[in-house]
Amino acid sequence: MNQHLAFADYAVFIIYFIVVSTYGYTVYRKREKNEHDAKAYFLAEGTLTWWAIGASLIASNISAEQFIGMSGEGFFLGIAVAAYEWIAAISLIVVAVWFIPVYLKNKIYTMPQFLKTRYNESTALIMAVFWLFLYVFVNLTSILYLGAVAINGLAGGEYLHAIMIGLAVFALVISLGGMKVVAYTDVIQVAVLIIGGLVTSYIALTTVGEYFGFGHDAIAGFKVLMREAPEHFKMIIPKPTAASSQNDINKYLTFPGILSYLAGIWIINLNYWGCNQYITQRALGADLQTARTGILFAGILKLFMPLIVMLPGIAAYVLYENGHLPQLVGGKDGAYSAVLTFLPTGLKGLSVAALTAAIVASLAGKVNSISTIYTLDVHKKYIQKDASDRGQVNIGRYAVFAAMLLAVLFTWNDVLGIGGVGGFTYIQKYTGFISPGVFAMFFLGMFWKRTTGTAAIVGVISGFLLSVLFNEFAPALFGNETLLYTAYANGKGGFEIPFHICMGLSFVITILLMIVISFAGPKVNPKAFELDTEMFKLKPQTTVLIVILVLTIFALYAKFW
Repeated sequence: MNQHLAFADYAVFIIYFIVVSTYGYTVYRKREKNEHDAKAYFLAEGTLTWWAIGASLIASNISAEQFIGMSGEGFFLGIAVAAYEWIAAISLIVVAVWFIPVYLKNKIYTMPQFLKTRYNESTALIMAVFWLFLYVFVNLTSILYLGAVAINGLAGGEYLHAIMIGLAVFALVISLGGMKVVAYTDVIQVAVLIIGGLVTSYIALTTVGEYFGFGHDAIAGFKVLMREAPEHFKMIIPKPTAASSQNDINKYLTFPGILSYLAGIWIINLNYWGCNQYITQRALGADLQTARTGILFAGILKLFMPLIVMLPGIAAYVLYENGHLPQLVGGKDGAYSAVLTFLPTGLKGLSVAALTAAIVASLAGKVNSISTIYTLDVHKKYIQKDASDRGQVNIGRYAVFAAMLLAVLFTWNDVLGIGGVGGFTYIQKYTGFISPGVFAMFFLGMFWKRTTGTAAIVGVISGFLLSVLFNEFAPALFGNETLLYTAYANGKGGFEIPFHICMGLSFVITILLMIVISFAGPKVNPKAFELDTEMFKLKPQTTVLIVILVLTIFALYAKFW
């Protein structure tokens, strides 16, 4: 019945659960006197340290789609998928230097509030509702589904629904305490996921070393990976030719070489890290220097994430190709779980705790953001305008329950078909449908005062429609040898444009359309959104962190280009 996990593994996991729950309760009791303060509940205003902000950002970001999905892409693509993490580190620099000062200067607490301040109330309401649907039916469901599937596979394969409920309840317990409890328990969560993830990567490398006759040597194991799978250690996927195999074409469709760096991957990261309530909420209640330092700390932690979430996938590929890994349950998304089978008793429990920490932290952070947007941007403004602080906190908790219940219901039998697409691709592709329009709306809204509310609404709608057009219909409408020869056979009897390229095309056209509409419309009030050069100035310690990040990323790319 428990063929995968032994008693010691369960003991390690239970210890993790007790530590996190106890610490979360302690933090909650310390802030109990502010239990009914809305800003304290939703933003932990002024109480988060830089290390809590940075750790919480990573804990909320790294979840099942990274552990399971990115390991799967490591199995399939190799180190090229690390670009998501390393470009994210640079994006965090952009957010820390330019985005966060704009939010804090204008006292922005939610993303819809930004849109109302900058554009108008209609734009804010449309996007508030849109984000609620996106967070519940794309992000929350995919995190819950992938996490439950992964842990269920290790627990014997018979407890999917029980694990799903357990993850949801664990996340609810944490999130009901508000942002401060979420953020400070995330410090423990991120420590567990990093330690557990590093242990898994170490065991994966030593296992490879042992199978290839080098003994219990992680360094030798890494050298074996580079020798046996040299194509998996290239950051750029080559463009397919007429002689390319379908496997090579599928790799390019997932990550289209140098073209990914011209637009797509930047749009994904800048939209995610700079225009996303789920992420920015951690920094919106802090002062500028604390927020900046926390965000840059998250950028430094990001540099290590490929070692934790991608390297086990490459190890699984080498073991699989050499007959040491007989099968992958669930295709490439089964790579991480397959590696965990090599872990000794006890350490397997630590790795499951790390995976659970990533899942629960992301679930808690997501539902907290859902409750914040619903309470402050929908309920307070349109349903109960005179709601007291205590009433807002209660509404926020009801929203947490409702969001998690919907996620469980739609995940119960994989109603949305997440398992058929592949976890990481599911999230990247379908959030990519809306990223070009949303990022264009925020980018022009921040740095070009002439942008109008009409242009913002048209931009977000056109960005979505263009993404759908390029992703689903363009090859059929225009032929596979058009659009700069970007469409390739997808192995399903048709042609497809890599979704990174679709995002880039959608973003450029959307920006141009918004500029034309803005010039054709009335001028906006320049006082509606405050900018000044002082808020973009950096302290010496901040500059040092940025230089360290940039030089490290440059060195990594120089090594694996």
